[in-house]
Amino acid sequence: MTLRRIRLQQLGVIEEAELDLAPGLNVITGETGAGKTMVVSGLGLLLGARADVGLVRAGATRAVVEGEVDVTPDHPASHRVEEAGGDVADGLILVRSVAAEGRSRASVGGRSAPVSVLGEVGEHLVAVHGQADQWRLRDAEQHRVLLDAAGGPDLATAAQEYAVAWEAWQHARSRWAELTRTSTERSLRVAALRTAVEQIEQVDPAAGEEVTLRAEAERLTYAEELRRAAHDAHEALVGADPATGAVDGPSVAGLLGAASAALTPASDHDEELAALLARVQDLLYLATDLGPDLAGYASGVEVDPERLEAVHARRAELGGLLRRYGSSTEEVLAFGQRAAAELDEIDVTDEDLAELREEVGRLGQEVGRRGAALGAARRRTAERVATQVTEELAHLAMGSATVSIDVAHRPAGAGSTDAAVDPPSSAPGPEPVVELPDGTLVRAARSGLDTVEIRLAANPGAPARSVTRAASGGELSRVMLALELVCGDGTVPTYVFDEVDAGVGGAAALDLGARLARLARSSQVVVVTHLGQVAAYADRHLVVRKSTDGQVTSSGVSVVEGDEREAELARMLGGVADSDAALQHARELLSRRATIDAG
Repeated sequence: MTLRRIRLQQLGVIEEAELDLAPGLNVITGETGAGKTMVVSGLGLLLGARADVGLVRAGATRAVVEGEVDVTPDHPASHRVEEAGGDVADGLILVRSVAAEGRSRASVGGRSAPVSVLGEVGEHLVAVHGQADQWRLRDAEQHRVLLDAAGGPDLATAAQEYAVAWEAWQHARSRWAELTRTSTERSLRVAALRTAVEQIEQVDPAAGEEVTLRAEAERLTYAEELRRAAHDAHEALVGADPATGAVDGPSVAGLLGAASAALTPASDHDEELAALLARVQDLLYLATDLGPDLAGYASGVEVDPERLEAVHARRAELGGLLRRYGSSTEEVLAFGQRAAAELDEIDVTDEDLAELREEVGRLGQEVGRRGAALGAARRRTAERVATQVTEELAHLAMGSATVSIDVAHRPAGAGSTDAAVDPPSSAPGPEPVVELPDGTLVRAARSGLDTVEIRLAANPGAPARSVTRAASGGELSRVMLALELVCGDGTVPTYVFDEVDAGVGGAAALDLGARLARLARSSQVVVVTHLGQVAAYADRHLVVRKSTDGQVTSSGVSVVEGDEREAELARMLGGVADSDAALQHARELLSRRATIDAG
């Protein structure tokens, strides 16, 4: 999955620009004030960020951002788009517009959608790391997700074993809750279900029986009328007197036979007459068959008052079921099956309840054991990851910073207004609580028994605080880069870094570029930078350039290669694009990157 193209219209200083992005590392550079940050702001709008009318270019009626994403049909983003009614058959198109008066509109996969849907889709596609966009670190659950991604097979196995135990426990808890409703309510439900099952079994309906009986009742009720109609029709066909049965005239079959005989000799001489003969012969065949059929039907119609009475009685029995349990016998039978199954579930004895109570406790203890093992695996992973991330930060101009990862169990009752929690061996309380092997009671969740918090001590001796409070915008982006390098599992297809190079220079800038390039081996990376040392590592280099006619300033974006790229790197390194020293330095950086790639 890659972000293929971004189009910007009337966004800040950018009148109209199109960014063609590549897999790997994309860098965006440009002079101060050219509008580099507008690219990140536009991408933020595309991913559901709050609309700011200040982003609309002066004099324009609206700003529009459009993104094209190559995404597979089985990707979570594709599923969310399809749920919203959009189409991803030929790639995913995202559109966001902001009117100058403040209205905001969104389109996902060619279908209008709430802006919130853009955000939901975007979280599956892009992680934006800038001063105001660290959603992966602001969300406490994401700290756990990052840690688990780095845990390897041992942690994955522990998490799977815990998940199996959790699901079994939740199933038992749900059954217990169902069976321990007020005894009066359950007794009434059992009685109602038993009555329904007994009534259905007593009548024992067959699927479609009411339709068959309705047709039979109709025939029996009008049997004499049906017999007389068939008899009279037969007499008319054979030319008999309906009163006496004596044949007193030609039959229909005889007349048609005479007509056929009259036409046959001349039919060979004219196609139209031959066609008429064929129709006469068809009628002859039908009339010949119809007479005996009508006679047979008339003789077979039976006037049976006793059978009619029995049919009415059976229909009355079925009608009672149809009024209570469904509009057809199929529905009645299905209801009976559901009722019998539910009755098996809730019609239990005191001994059954005691056994279930013990099972809930036993499964809760298993969740406690599996959760403790999962927590231990997470703490081992946390120690390793914290060390590795701290080492990465030393290469990202944050050599004094130390990262730690706190993994702690949720104490029972924490975050709950109800402190009276039943012990795990009894009925489930108002919150899931389990007992650890050491006897401690802790809260359990689907993801485990732990809370995970990534902490940062920015300087020696400084207290470790949650990373989002301890780091500045640029530092936070670099911490996130280090975390992605250590923990990233490739589930986020595209990373966007803004301000990641703030306060970085010299050798640290080369390290930063190298690490961004390393991350770009497994994911698409987009970086806004002012450092030539970082830009030299790009797989695609885009430059935002501004122009003015003396009254209005506007910016555009273009891809630079070859001499143009060397000139842009020289400008970034030395302040002027035609400096021989800066150009030589730019060529050295590009050669260094080529050597690393070749190695």
